Amino acid sequence: MAVEVGTGAPDFELRTQHGELVRLSDFRGAKAVVLVFYPFAFTGVCTGELGAIQKELPRLQNDAVQVLGISVDSQFSQRVFADREGLDFPLLADFWPHGEVARAYGVFDEEKGCALRGTFVIDSTGTVRWSVVNGLPDARDEQEYLRVLASL
Repeated sequence: MAVEVGTGAPDFELRTQHGELVRLSDFRGAKAVVLVFYPFAFTGVCTGELGAIQKELPRLQNDAVQVLGISVDSQFSQRVFADREGLDFPLLADFWPHGEVARAYGVFDEEKGCALRGTFVIDSTGTVRWSVVNGLPDARDEQEYLRVLASL
C-alpha cells in the first residue's frame, strides 16, 4: 500500500545520474518535492512521461519545488537516459538495495522487480500532500502535478 496523504514521507538517500548524493530531508524547510517513480529508463511510456515533465519543467521546478525521478535502473543507465532524452532534473537510482525506496513508498512491484508509476507531492515540511499510483502501462498526467502544486 502506498504512503498515505497526510503522513511523513519516508526519507531516503540515493545517487543521481551524475553520482551526486540526494537526501529527501535536504529539501525540508526549503522546497516541496515532486517524487516521480517510474519502472524503467528507455521504455516507451516512461520516456513519454519524463519528456512531458521536461516540457513543463519551467512550471514544475523552481525556487519552491524540486522534481526527482526514481527508478531501479543504475546511475549509469540513468545518465545515458537523461542525456539521450535531454532531461534536466535529477534521476535517482534505486538500484541497490534493489527497489528499497520504492518499497518504502509502497510502489514496488515484487513480481516484475520495478517501481509502479507512483507520484508523491511532498511539502516543505516533509508531509505527503498528494499522490497517485498507476499500473505499469498507465501514464500519468503531469498537468495534475501543476494543479496540486498551485494549491500548496
